Amino acid sequence: MANKEEGEQQQQQQVEEEEEGPPPGWQSIPPPPQPPPSSEMAQMVCGSCRQLLSYPRGARQAKCSCCETVNFVLEAHQVGLVKCGSCAVLLMYPFGASSVRCSSCQFVTEIGAHNRRPPWSVQQGQPTPPNAVH
Repeated sequence: MANKEEGEQQQQQQVEEEEEGPPPGWQSIPPPPQPPPSSEMAQMVCGSCRQLLSYPRGARQAKCSCCETVNFVLEAHQVGLVKCGSCAVLLMYPFGASSVRCSSCQFVTEIGAHNRRPPWSVQQGQPTPPNAVH
């Protein structure tokens, strides 16, 4: 019976040694550092459900938590503004678009010379290159 007790003590001692921690010289790998959260936030309206979205400034996409639509974020120099030709709602469109559909009344407003934004270079006070297309 003494042998049985000695065997149990040895097993218990082995378990205790295993629970003490990692072997000598072993180091855990720390998790990769997380980028600091951006304190600057921007807002946009979801193109699908019209919910107001907040996202970190500089992000290229913003996912709507309401309808799960992934919205592409355009910077100010990449968009134009025009009033809807039917209901006068202010519309945003990607620079270079020939028309934009109103999300309120579905009217398609043509982006003509009278309401087209000047090229970004002109807005910055730089001359337009001679071969630039307007």
